[in-house]
Amino acid sequence: MAYVLAIDVGGTFTDLVLTDQHNGSHVVSKTPSTPADPAVGVLEGIRRVMARAGASADDLSALRLGTTAGVNALLTRRGARVGLLVTEGFREILHLARSQTPGPLVGWLNMDKSEPLADLELTIEVPERCRADGTVERPIDEAAARSAITALVEAGVDAVAVVFLHSYANPENERRGRELAHDIAPRLAVSLSSDVLPEYREYERAATTVANAFVMPAVSHALAELEGSLTADGWRPAISVVRSDGGLMSAHAAVERPVSTILSGPSGGVAGALALACQSGFSNVLTLDMGGTSTDVSACIDGQVAIARETVVGDFPLRVPSVDVRSIGAGGGSIASVPEAIRALRVGPQSAGAQPGPACYGRGGVEPTVTDANLLLGRLPDELLGGEMRLDRTRAAEAIASLAAQLGLETVEAAQGIVDIVDESMAGALRLISVERGLDPRRFALVAFGGAGPLHANALAALLGCFPVIVPPSAGVLSAYGFQTVGHRATFTRTMIRELSPASLTEIRAAFAQLAAEASAWLERERVDGAALAYSCDLRFLRQGYELEISFPESQLAARWDAAIGERLCADHRRLYGFVPDAPAEVVNLRIEAHGPATVRLPEPTPVTPGDGEHARVGMTEMYAESAPLRAGIFARNELQAGDRLSGPAVITEDDATTLVLPGHRATVDAHLNLLLEADEGL
Repeated sequence: MAYVLAIDVGGTFTDLVLTDQHNGSHVVSKTPSTPADPAVGVLEGIRRVMARAGASADDLSALRLGTTAGVNALLTRRGARVGLLVTEGFREILHLARSQTPGPLVGWLNMDKSEPLADLELTIEVPERCRADGTVERPIDEAAARSAITALVEAGVDAVAVVFLHSYANPENERRGRELAHDIAPRLAVSLSSDVLPEYREYERAATTVANAFVMPAVSHALAELEGSLTADGWRPAISVVRSDGGLMSAHAAVERPVSTILSGPSGGVAGALALACQSGFSNVLTLDMGGTSTDVSACIDGQVAIARETVVGDFPLRVPSVDVRSIGAGGGSIASVPEAIRALRVGPQSAGAQPGPACYGRGGVEPTVTDANLLLGRLPDELLGGEMRLDRTRAAEAIASLAAQLGLETVEAAQGIVDIVDESMAGALRLISVERGLDPRRFALVAFGGAGPLHANALAALLGCFPVIVPPSAGVLSAYGFQTVGHRATFTRTMIRELSPASLTEIRAAFAQLAAEASAWLERERVDGAALAYSCDLRFLRQGYELEISFPESQLAARWDAAIGERLCADHRRLYGFVPDAPAEVVNLRIEAHGPATVRLPEPTPVTPGDGEHARVGMTEMYAESAPLRAGIFARNELQAGDRLSGPAVITEDDATTLVLPGHRATVDAHLNLLLEADEGL
């Protein structure tokens, strides 16, 4: 047997999906995360999931990891001590930034600007200069560079970022700077802006390169610890790390460019959700990933994941390709409170996390959470994780009763209020990525996953009209499963600012050919076969400060590419802004993305036989909806068959997630064993 194991290390749980490469069948496991030492939880999960499959170490061919090491280092500012080498005269580049302030007029009065990741005293100017056309006006002053690097090493830096002016056009001076650094300190981690982000805009390039250097030791340590623990335990799979854009990269590549892994977990969930939705015939979907700590939402159009070229983590702008995900502090562990200043109910963003967790976990948590509220409302079973975790209703009731007393409400009313507030918070996030972008949520299906997503999705769809709700099998571990649906990916880019005209075509074609050669060399190093290259470019009209990214087939380059791409620019600009400027068009950035194929097949559909699902009923429960008591059936999801249809209210349980079907709605099992939740006819 040949298995591929996907692992998503979350703030509350570690999810594992073991997939048979030949038939797409999989075995899942979900274990509590161990934040103090993530490898402990990972190894425990590996032992469990391999034992469930009856597999040995020799059967495990590959491991795909979604790591939070980089994002945690950024958010907590517990990363490397970074030194920064810049071109002479640009020492304050990170402090000047974009000179933007929040709000109009005097918004700067209330602005709390975070300190850059590289201290000013650790930022040293080096005499050198490259022009925008790539001409080296002044080679790097090697004596000054050696002196600067020596000073940084003596100051105790863990990593050095090298950001020289216009190095995207010619990286010669930066590369010489790295050689000098390794001459002085061979083990020093060095990040070059020409490697991390070979594009113009000096601040974004500097900020991204410094962030890469800042998280490099943390990611390197996390991967080394994991590899060491796996080897000691007898596991020797090839390790790939999930990128922020939903692709894969080798562990070695992740150590060199860890900034590309910042959003690896959320990207896997979106990729998996879209793959399963498209398989069931839905190409326009909103995704809802609700875990214990946060909720991530995204929109996918025409079967394509939305990729953002720039994202913000904390206060740090990062110009790296990433799945366009919006996160809010709303999860099953979100804590409900009544602040003294407002005397009104609030939920989150603070979370009980995995330790101590919600009160009902019985691990010492005493504050009321969303999970406690759902348990008290009869929407959760008394056991999770296949019976491994028992939930304590008494502790949940005690926690919420203290909150209810502050509000003058009954305990059930307070629990309903907690759920309603968190639902509105998530609905607001979904509106942000749909309505506020001109997308009608009623034209989208909602894919719900994560441990708590299927529990709240029915209510959210009722608020926004985005039916059906698609709840995939093993929805609680879908982010990990999504790692199995993607292949290796990398982006190769180059800034080339030229007027869009026939005269520039020869130079543009040559530049694309060079990028294609770089992509092919990378694919060979990563040992990826059957890859495809996707071509795109950033264009703008003369004197504009923003660009539009436009994709096109490679074959178009051989013909009148400038005319075809110019028409696309005008059409996209008119669609987005309502007009087309009377100005020449410019090419700004050229880009090629290399996409390797997924190596794991999706399961084949099963025959559909209409049924009422009664054979899967395992009990009844008293459930509350709008604070009113109702009798609801409890159904075991693994007993449901394709074609079964259930009417709400109903609670559908599985090891890693619970799905709630509200009154007036129904759930149907499709050929791919997804649950499709819709409003009953006539409502």
